Amino acid sequence: MSTPLNNTVEPPASRHESRLARALRELLTDCRVAALGTLGEDGLPSVSMVPYAVEPGHALLVLHVSGLAAHTGNLERQPLASLMVMQPEAPDQPVHALPRITLQVRADTPAASSALHTACRHAYLARFPEAEPMTALGDFRFVVLHVLGARQVAGFGAARTADADELRLALHD
Repeated sequence: MSTPLNNTVEPPASRHESRLARALRELLTDCRVAALGTLGEDGLPSVSMVPYAVEPGHALLVLHVSGLAAHTGNLERQPLASLMVMQPEAPDQPVHALPRITLQVRADTPAASSALHTACRHAYLARFPEAEPMTALGDFRFVVLHVLGARQVAGFGAARTADADELRLALHD
């Protein structure tokens, strides 16, 4: 099922969720920071730590970024990027088995007057209420990440590729 990017995602009335799909959804909703991989003006890769929120109505990930940040300029020049979300390290767990997902994404900036911008603002501030003063700063903006695909590692021997449709369902509330 292909979903237009500017419409909300409607999940099936009842859907079976596999163990790996549930782990993917929980990882994306429980973690609050990710590593964002972009390409610099010089063509070299760059990785930044970014807080993110899930906007479930449109099944998107939301960043709030400064126009002064290198990754913002990188996304404006090349909107295709990678986002890695990983379970935090625990002393009693082998680091090689940490659950993680690497998403292929396409970045877009919603118009400030759009309903999507309002939904992104609401989702981001619900997760990071302390960021509200930054939303008044002129150089900050919301950026949405459309999921294109992913590679999920749920632990030893539990790795797979997830397509965009499955990822949108995982992000939908």
